[in-house]
Amino acid sequence: MSRRCALPTSRWVLGLVFVLFLAPVALASPPPEVFTFGVAPQQSPSKLAGLWGPLLREISHETGVVLQFKTAASVEIFEKRLLNGDYDIAYMNPYHYLEVHRKLGYQPVVRARDRMLTGIVVTRRDAPYRKLADLSGQVLAFPAPTAFAATILIQAELARQHVAITPKYVSSHDSVYLDVAQGLFPAGGGIMRTFNALDPHVRDDLRVIYETRGYTPHAIAASPRVPADVVAKLQAAFEALGKNPQGRDLLAPLRIEGWVAAKDSDWNDVRDLCKTLIIKPVDP
Repeated sequence: MSRRCALPTSRWVLGLVFVLFLAPVALASPPPEVFTFGVAPQQSPSKLAGLWGPLLREISHETGVVLQFKTAASVEIFEKRLLNGDYDIAYMNPYHYLEVHRKLGYQPVVRARDRMLTGIVVTRRDAPYRKLADLSGQVLAFPAPTAFAATILIQAELARQHVAITPKYVSSHDSVYLDVAQGLFPAGGGIMRTFNALDPHVRDDLRVIYETRGYTPHAIAASPRVPADVVAKLQAAFEALGKNPQGRDLLAPLRIEGWVAAKDSDWNDVRDLCKTLIIKPVDP
């Protein structure tokens, strides 16, 4: 006697549809992990977002590593968050790098290529000041006590030359330049990169009267919680930026020509300097 094939029951059909519906979800990749990227607030948060946002999006596109831009309203707030380990990866001055490397184990990823970090003193173009000694007894503007080149290097040189001044901290490099340009202070500390990035109508009102010797520049460094393979991808992508026209276009607004892989000993010149400072930002 022949057997007829039984038709599937409605319950079986619904179950099959349910399994097929869920299959793409089960096979889908998990969402990528997001890593915070802190940027030292040398300029206003909105300006920094415009400068760094396109670059970080390109790095994320090339590596598949999602980087979320972060900064702070002032250097002091940024420093507090940095030393609290709030940022997975950060662009920071040499002093801050030495601190988070020593205290939290952050490791360098890259630094600017073919560039040394110098501090500068600016004054109004029409001001009478020509050398540091001319500023004796004045109140000078600085970004923050721990701004390495714009504050620490300048104040160390003033002390070396026995030029007594009173510092006033105004939160960012751009604030220093604007305040000096407006005549609120006779002079102030900054660095060439942020000075050259100023709007021309502000920069043209200012004049550099002193520049320090150069030191290893800012670091991009990663927290030890960032996986090694992620750090390797980011390092390769940052290095590649300076080697193609699109990458160089992204770097140009930052006044950086390119990045090179960095190692901790690159900042030994800064460590040596710290041992000679009257106020030591890092334990010797």
